[in-house]
Amino acid sequence: MPKIVVDTSAIINGQLVTRIESGSIRNSEIIIPQAVFDELQSQASCNKEQGFVGLGNIKKLKELSGSFGLIISTKGSHPDNNDIKFASSGRIDALITDIAKQNDAILYTSDKVQFLVAQAKGIETILLKPEIKHDSLEFLKFFDDHTMSVHLKENQFPLGKKGKPGTFSLVQLSDVLLSRDYLEMISSQILDVARMTDSSTIEISKTGASVIQHGEYRIAITYPPFSEAFEITIVHPIVKLSLDDYSISEKLMKRFSDRAEGILISGSPGSGKSTLASGLANFYHSGGKIVKTFESPRDLQVDSGITQYSKLDGSFDNTADILLLVRPDYTIFDEVRRREDFGTFADLRLTGVGMVGVVHANSPLDAIQRFIGKIELGIIPNVLDTVVFVKDGEIEKVYDLELKVKVPTGMTESDLARPVIEIRNFTDNTLEHEIYTFGEENVIVPVAKRVDKVGIEKLAEDKIKDTFKKYDPRAQVEILSDNRVKVMVNEQYIPSIIGRSGSNINEIEKFLQVHIDVVPKTSETQNSFHDLPFVFSESKTSLLLTVDREFTSMHADIYIDDKFVTSVRIGKKGQIKIPKRSETARTIIQTAPSQKDIHLFLKDF
Repeated sequence: MPKIVVDTSAIINGQLVTRIESGSIRNSEIIIPQAVFDELQSQASCNKEQGFVGLGNIKKLKELSGSFGLIISTKGSHPDNNDIKFASSGRIDALITDIAKQNDAILYTSDKVQFLVAQAKGIETILLKPEIKHDSLEFLKFFDDHTMSVHLKENQFPLGKKGKPGTFSLVQLSDVLLSRDYLEMISSQILDVARMTDSSTIEISKTGASVIQHGEYRIAITYPPFSEAFEITIVHPIVKLSLDDYSISEKLMKRFSDRAEGILISGSPGSGKSTLASGLANFYHSGGKIVKTFESPRDLQVDSGITQYSKLDGSFDNTADILLLVRPDYTIFDEVRRREDFGTFADLRLTGVGMVGVVHANSPLDAIQRFIGKIELGIIPNVLDTVVFVKDGEIEKVYDLELKVKVPTGMTESDLARPVIEIRNFTDNTLEHEIYTFGEENVIVPVAKRVDKVGIEKLAEDKIKDTFKKYDPRAQVEILSDNRVKVMVNEQYIPSIIGRSGSNINEIEKFLQVHIDVVPKTSETQNSFHDLPFVFSESKTSLLLTVDREFTSMHADIYIDDKFVTSVRIGKKGQIKIPKRSETARTIIQTAPSQKDIHLFLKDF
């Protein structure tokens, strides 16, 4: 009677049972080494799925033995402590090959290393490598072209999310309750295909939980004691988008192409973060850049020319050591989550690698907040320059970060200046938040939008502005405190305002009884001076300047080129009427060759 020795891999994947049922193995003695029994028992005791599967297959072998003339026997001794200690180095496998040699038996294995070792020792061996057809996997029947994810739980109806990010619905997929045996069968199929095909990998294997990436399907399997019941969740991306499919402004596209090298994509689960990250990866790859990814599990839908890395020896730090040797231009870091991930992301960015990180967050501000405390505050703008918030599959908001030394907004004394991270809306460059150290705490402070000034403050500002208009018609005034103001003027007028040895500014300060800081206008303050669009027309008696009705009752200044003419109040329906007999009308008619020379500037902002 022929003798067959089977190892753990051949038991677990069920191929031995399949060959017996097909009739290719019969009238033989099947020897199961004691070390195989002990290994399967250990795995089952740790609630690992493969242990239960293997013991179930041994039970099935014994049930088939009578029908096919088989003798099932157990030989060999229990592994000692040293055998167990060095199991990962092949000690248990060596015990199995020794039993095959001692019994002059054929070794059946699905482990390629074991197969090669047995051949080297002169042991007859057969490699069981099944061809598992993708279409035969049971869980695929729950998917169609519109299914984003399938949720299978013991004693529950199967559920699926159908639609696309932001517009999906949870639907029941069947009227049949799911049994534990059925879910274990699906789990066994998935684990088998993960071990046998190159397109599948076991990304995580813990007590009570496993994560498998099978092609485009990300599969999470949980069971007691980790979860109270057996559950399988399968996620399948149904949308693959390029950057052309998003509503991206020309300004933002230029930022992605030319400047942005520290991009953070944030959003809630299922919002479409990874889809955008995949689109960016493919965009950079198509532009002639070397692109790599950091993923665990590796589920980004990227071009074949992009290499996807997972954790090396359980850590992305180790992966980063390899990454620097392959010199990528951009790295997509999917799911920056643990504290060490933030450090790895920052280290890679500071070495000059372009980084795109994906972070779970309910707002773009929350995404930035997650970096505070993980890395030094001062280097955050060097690590992150663009923060993109994704909602319902669309880019909802983009922030720009920049480090400046300034007095934080709301503070007045110049000795309070400190490093401040400005968070600006990328679309209109509006300052929305500031990050700085206050006491011993790092704080994020919202910057209130400017509102119309009223009462005494408005009168004081107008009085001070009138004083400086004789030097610069477009002088701007910011009241810092009860006795301190900042006046912003064109740089060419500053010498005449200061006067010789500061004599002129001293006289102005005595007259106004406040301390005045005279500073040149920056491009930012220039842009904040509101140039109102208007329509010029004439009636029989007046010159008419018509603006948008929302500015009704506000005040504006009229300039011809850079020369101040007068201040006016915007009347009903947004109309400014200037009587033709007035001095103002005559000045406009005589000095403005065309309407383009007339400028209207809003004062109430």
